[in-house]
Amino acid sequence: MPEFRDYQSGLRFLPTLVFSPDSARIAYVDDSSGQFNLITQGITGGDSQRLTDYTDSAIRRVAWHPGGEWLLFLADDQGNENAQLRRISVSGGTAEALTDNSKVQFAAAIGDPFSPDGRYIAYCGNDRTPADQDVLLRDVATGDVRRLFTGGGRVYPGHWAPDGSRLTATEWRTSNTDHIVYVVPLDGEPVLLTPRDGEAAYELGPWLPDGSGFLVMSNAGRQFVGLATMDAKTGELTWLDTPDWDVTEVALSADGRTLVWSVNVDGYSILRGRDLSTGTDMDMPQLPRGAATGLTISPDGRSVVLRVSTATRPWNILMIDLETGENRWLTDAKPVAADAAQFVDATLVRYPARDGLQIPGFLYRPARSEPVGVLISIHGGPAWQELPVYMYDGFYQYLVSRGVAVFAPNVRGSLGYGRAYADLVNRDWGGGDLNDFAEAVAFLRSQDWVDSTRIGVMGASYGGFSVLSCLSRLSDLNWAAGVDLYGPSNLVTLAKASPPTWRSVVAIVIGDPDADAEQLLARSPVTHADKIRAPLMVIQGANDPRVPKSESDQIVTRLRDRGVEVRYEVFLDEGHGFTRRENQERAFANAGEFLLEHLTP
Repeated sequence: MPEFRDYQSGLRFLPTLVFSPDSARIAYVDDSSGQFNLITQGITGGDSQRLTDYTDSAIRRVAWHPGGEWLLFLADDQGNENAQLRRISVSGGTAEALTDNSKVQFAAAIGDPFSPDGRYIAYCGNDRTPADQDVLLRDVATGDVRRLFTGGGRVYPGHWAPDGSRLTATEWRTSNTDHIVYVVPLDGEPVLLTPRDGEAAYELGPWLPDGSGFLVMSNAGRQFVGLATMDAKTGELTWLDTPDWDVTEVALSADGRTLVWSVNVDGYSILRGRDLSTGTDMDMPQLPRGAATGLTISPDGRSVVLRVSTATRPWNILMIDLETGENRWLTDAKPVAADAAQFVDATLVRYPARDGLQIPGFLYRPARSEPVGVLISIHGGPAWQELPVYMYDGFYQYLVSRGVAVFAPNVRGSLGYGRAYADLVNRDWGGGDLNDFAEAVAFLRSQDWVDSTRIGVMGASYGGFSVLSCLSRLSDLNWAAGVDLYGPSNLVTLAKASPPTWRSVVAIVIGDPDADAEQLLARSPVTHADKIRAPLMVIQGANDPRVPKSESDQIVTRLRDRGVEVRYEVFLDEGHGFTRRENQERAFANAGEFLLEHLTP
């Protein structure tokens, strides 16, 4: 009988990729040691080198100094998300801490954090006051730090201008849909380029070589995110691509000639390219039918690398030669023992919501003649999107192999389907989205291959909240089981416990814990806990800064007081998700065992 560990890839990658200055090597982060550590590898393959060997710290982001002799990275401790800046030689050795405040969240610039001459590092942190994130500059030679931007809010440095005299910066008023953009001179006052009273997403990209402007991915005046250049003086946008889908990532060669970007088409990634010197579109190779992240172009403009996965293939690093169009895998993570030839591809389906919306989702159906149970898998966010990838390191394929189908819908609030669709869940958690989950059950029960008595639900973070909402407020649907991974149970206590730099975002996305307390409590699963009858498994990280352990404690206590079957697993060395591979294996192996017990005959 197959086990979950057979389906794990044995190697996970984070979406942080960077080329060496000479374009000969790449740096990335994988968990070949059991924890996320820093690796470098030649682009011709083979000679990989692990530079760090952390067990408690997880590396989150990597950058390569322009001199080529050392790398910068960010790492947090046991999932607490208070990342610190460190540097290490390309030959390895002991890393040097550049920041050392375990109560502060630091983050590197969105683009290359190093100034073009390598003198400065641009980063941000809330070390001055917990609620504000300042833009900081560190002198590499002296270690001196100065505050470049202290305007308040959650501000991130973006990209360096070619001459090193300016930085772009963006204030995130919500996480995905409302940003304002600045140009910040090293000597002078910040210049606001976008209106404060507007509401649009502006994801910052690289500068144009002449310094006249920079690339942005924006939905200003549009439903979908397009690609544009923004004038560095006026903020005027000149559109380069305006598809009826979202542009998700962009990369520009150092000489400013080769522009490459990716577009999310119904969850599937496609690449586009343009030679800016001639204005002609480039013939781009077709990516494997799945999703890609971490798009990075080499300094010489000859190749790009991406992290790519499909529904039947784990995440790996793919290099594309832009001159020949050749695709070449730099890594070869694959299932430990399971036969990939037996895997089931994702099928894109849509079902109607009560108000007429068409809800997309990915269906994984086992090849069985008899009716089967189904797990509804709900993504986190809610501003995220279920993609046709090797989810949870093979968990979907494992369930399918054991005779359980998986249906993963992108209900209202999901990204990828336009601004209006994404905004429908703001300040309405457990409202229209809950109706969409009810209609997902109705859709499944209308299929003759579904065992209507064995429908379960699983989700992480916001998805975990949705699991608890389904089991309590939709208890009349007679769920067979639920698995809640670090999901909030009380929206009031969640909002009050949110990290200081997130509180303004929480008020917009979830609601104000004081002014909106009545509605938030009415929508909180803990309020309706007495209606939960289905068996429940709860998985929680003890160090979670986003959804504190107390959120899971509340619902578990209520259920145990009533004698409801609830299995509670707490991971003492994890935060919001799993950085230790052994913990992920244990969590999903146990969740799979629990679900198979209730979703199979």
